[in-house]
Amino acid sequence: MTWYLLLLFFCAFLGGIAVFLFKGGNHKQLKLVLSFSGAYLFGITVLHLIPDAYHGQDHLVGVFILGGFLFQIVLEQFSEGIEHGHMHVHEHDKAVFPLGIMVSLCLHGFLEGMPLASGYQSQLVFGIALHHIPAAFALGTVLLANHQSKGKTIFFIALFAVMAPAGYFFSNALSSGGIGNLQQYFNRIMGVVIGIFLHISTTILFEAGPDHKFNRRKLIAVLLGVGIALAGFVSEL
Repeated sequence: MTWYLLLLFFCAFLGGIAVFLFKGGNHKQLKLVLSFSGAYLFGITVLHLIPDAYHGQDHLVGVFILGGFLFQIVLEQFSEGIEHGHMHVHEHDKAVFPLGIMVSLCLHGFLEGMPLASGYQSQLVFGIALHHIPAAFALGTVLLANHQSKGKTIFFIALFAVMAPAGYFFSNALSSGGIGNLQQYFNRIMGVVIGIFLHISTTILFEAGPDHKFNRRKLIAVLLGVGIALAGFVSEL
């Protein structure tokens, strides 16, 4: 699991640091990575996470899935869709720290790391890691546009990068009973995370291109993401 956590951290961290190397607004390769990871996360959520959440016969799980979906909508009022790789840059004459974006993105990253404790590390970690590359790049772009120093930008990118591993450790302690008696609510908490995954992945897919149309490269990326998720599922039958 250590290698998985390092992969999560460094994909997000290096994805954010890349903002110092790549200039300009044309990031077609990042958009392809985003499309692939969105399709892959959607496949993993439908094939693994949802059935597992209902395994405990808790019929209220669906309510928490719906709650997670709505919660992500609320988060995006502060993050401005940066989880999807969106870079809504607002120019300022002086340094302005985007607190709402930072807090909501860190909470998003923390929650995304939680399912890794449920037994699907190998399937999920790559999708989350790839998804965090464009998100971290967008975060770095916004921080620089708000005149944050290079040192502060690197620090806040690292803070975001550590959120998913932190979510794993919290979820692992929760599921094993290490945090009070909260383990009995683990499936409901996972329901919230599933709702967030559903919102993030479907939004990425629906926003794949102008007028919601897929070009050939993005269509291949999406089909590849879903195909790999399906192949992993079939291999376990």
